[in-house]
Amino acid sequence: MTFYDILLYFFIYGFFGWCCEVGYAAVKSGKFVNRGFLNGPICPIYGVGVTMVVFFLTPWRDNLILLYLTSVVLVTVLEGVTGYAMDKIFHNKWWDYSGQPLNIGGYVCLLFSLVWGVACVVIVDFVHPLFSKVLSYLPFAVGVILIVVLVALLVVDLYVTSASIVKMNKHLESMEKIAKELHEISDQIGEEIFTRVTATMEKQEDISEEMQGHIAELKEKYQELSSRGSRVSRRLVRAFPKMKPREHSEQFEKWRERLQKLQDMKANMKKERE
Repeated sequence: MTFYDILLYFFIYGFFGWCCEVGYAAVKSGKFVNRGFLNGPICPIYGVGVTMVVFFLTPWRDNLILLYLTSVVLVTVLEGVTGYAMDKIFHNKWWDYSGQPLNIGGYVCLLFSLVWGVACVVIVDFVHPLFSKVLSYLPFAVGVILIVVLVALLVVDLYVTSASIVKMNKHLESMEKIAKELHEISDQIGEEIFTRVTATMEKQEDISEEMQGHIAELKEKYQELSSRGSRVSRRLVRAFPKMKPREHSEQFEKWRERLQKLQDMKANMKKERE
């Protein structure tokens, strides 16, 4: 298998992996959800995983048991390494198997790995030979042009997605700072009510008005932040319902709930217009 073949298979299996994820989400939720990490119709983990399986395990195609066992090991390691790396890079846990038995750190679930092993056997024995035959009819020059275009789109998509994740994390950090300040003000007001019993009524009212104005400003800013979010960040929240940020998790859940309410309101308004 040449480098040219590896790139072609990466995009093909990444696309079909995306189709499987979208189809599963459609059956489960009854609506279209882009389940990919990227905006385009591709799941890189499927592209990398299936291509690795085909590249390394095709020599064991005639040994069903060995093919199955090595497939289980390979997909388990790949999913675990990918989940851990994405967690460390983007400070978010994108999927979580913690509620499933036989999970490892929430990144992988051995029960699912056993199922993926069966899928890999089917791919190596039946699916890949078919794709390989079809791609043999693709002119080399056309394939190269296609790969160059797809790689360029992939790089742009990766940059846009990564930048949106960084903005999302900063967004949550801003919400966390406001929530913390509101909490500190609440504690301060409680202490002042208890300790400043000798202050004049007029002075207390002046401080109260100033404090109330600041609190109102903070609450307005917090509501504005909780209702905002880029298109990409909103898509990622829908695509990964079990996503867990390493930091600001409480604000993330509030933000997610707020976005869901706004989405439901828009859907209801659309139904009423129809």
